[in-house]
Amino acid sequence: MSRTSTSIELVQFPTPLRVTGNETPPTLTDDTRPINPPANAVAAGQTAAPSKGTTAIVLLSVVCITGISSLLAGLVTVGLPTIAHELQLEGRLLLWPISIYALTCGCTLLLLGSVADVVGSRPMYLTGCVLQSVFTLACGLAQTGMQLIVFRAFAGIAISFCLPSAVSIITSTFPEGKSRNIAFASMGGGQPIGFALGLTLGGVFSDTIGWRWGFHIAAILNTVILVVGFVGLPRGIDHRAPDMWKRLIHEIDWVGSVIASVSLAMLSYSFAAITGSTSDITQPTTLCMLIVSVLLIPVFIFWVGRQERLGRPAIIPNSLWRNRIFTTICIGVFAIWGIFNAIESFLTLFFQDVQQITALQTSVRFLPAPIAGALGNLVMGLIAHKVRADYCVIIGTIFTALGALLMSIIQPQWSYWSCAFLAVFFNPIGADALFTVANLIITQVFPPRTQALAGGVFNTISQVGKSVGLATSAVIANSVTEKSRFEDKESPAALMKGYHATFWYLFAMSCAVGLLFAWGLRGIGRVGVKRE
Repeated sequence: MSRTSTSIELVQFPTPLRVTGNETPPTLTDDTRPINPPANAVAAGQTAAPSKGTTAIVLLSVVCITGISSLLAGLVTVGLPTIAHELQLEGRLLLWPISIYALTCGCTLLLLGSVADVVGSRPMYLTGCVLQSVFTLACGLAQTGMQLIVFRAFAGIAISFCLPSAVSIITSTFPEGKSRNIAFASMGGGQPIGFALGLTLGGVFSDTIGWRWGFHIAAILNTVILVVGFVGLPRGIDHRAPDMWKRLIHEIDWVGSVIASVSLAMLSYSFAAITGSTSDITQPTTLCMLIVSVLLIPVFIFWVGRQERLGRPAIIPNSLWRNRIFTTICIGVFAIWGIFNAIESFLTLFFQDVQQITALQTSVRFLPAPIAGALGNLVMGLIAHKVRADYCVIIGTIFTALGALLMSIIQPQWSYWSCAFLAVFFNPIGADALFTVANLIITQVFPPRTQALAGGVFNTISQVGKSVGLATSAVIANSVTEKSRFEDKESPAALMKGYHATFWYLFAMSCAVGLLFAWGLRGIGRVGVKRE
């Protein structure tokens, strides 16, 4: 199934990436020198090809679980005005049903990814499916805005069981090369498809039988996937030692995991708290959490450095950050997911609060996004092992930047086809191009026995990036609107002032990320190439 490269040179990765043809790999320096690969790295890269039945079950499971997570995001995104009105959600908490999910998910992924590498990806994945079904149903039964926020928070923790495990299941099931590339691209493709279904259902239900039915249907679908996974996921993908409890104690960096999780939780909370009003930053609780979260960062760096020097488990060794390509990818994922999520959210607000169209009409206007996302992931799965990775992600980022630029100049009276259509279509391309490349790079950096942790690193960065991107964008939008000359700050004209400023900010961020990729990924060559 996988095409073998005929000309392979080593580029600076612990499990090497390739530069092909006549390209010369960059010189080994402190920022690009390889991390010592584990002795079984090559063997891990030579996983036997799975049967067609196993392939179908694994792809169905990982695509659907990410798709359902995105479906829920689409439901909340398009149904937020209706949900807020029915549950009497305060204005300062308006974006919390969206941001709290990313917050709780982002701050638990590293810990649960580490646990999955010891306990096994299959049981962790199935546990997450159970919890996701329970809390998704609970969201549909919520009677107050606070109940919805709490249940969304627990649903974020539930998906943290699934996402790192899904990455580990892919790397354990599919050999390096085209088949693994397609698997990661399929997993990424589940996001736009799920989001499209969520937008459609959210719009239809909000205007007809009620938004709650979207959560009920999502819970049913999740339960079906749980049954499929329990019956069909291969049991041999987990190589658990008999002394599992001893490994849980000694092979997981518990202190580092807790420090990272607490810091991320407090930081994400602080950013989420100011999405409604920038004045909330002066609140004692918010300010205290922000300060403590920042102070914990050097504590974390010191701790993992100490663990690494002593030869003990370190959740994210400091030496990884000396790898230029790995660091660039992590920064890029953080920024691109924040940009993508913010554009997506403010497009919804633009349609409903500025152009004042219904939730159903908004859903229809979002349909180009999943089409672009599905096509982007399909293309990346097919060409990742043939085309230089830096070209792919730079081109994808340019499209996302163009989407933000179009919304920066749009006027409320303009037709959908003048700017908004292209903005909706272009926005997901950057994230979708980066999804496959980033997962391939990050999983190659980590040893084979810690692939769930590798998945946790990717998803932590993307989820926290979503939270921070949405918060900073909301702060800019609210600040500019408050300072506008319009007396009614809730009027479409006043809101549009803030939205324009936010889209200019997101355009500038996209351009900066594109330049970062051009510098940081130079010489990367192709990724996802099968090893000899």
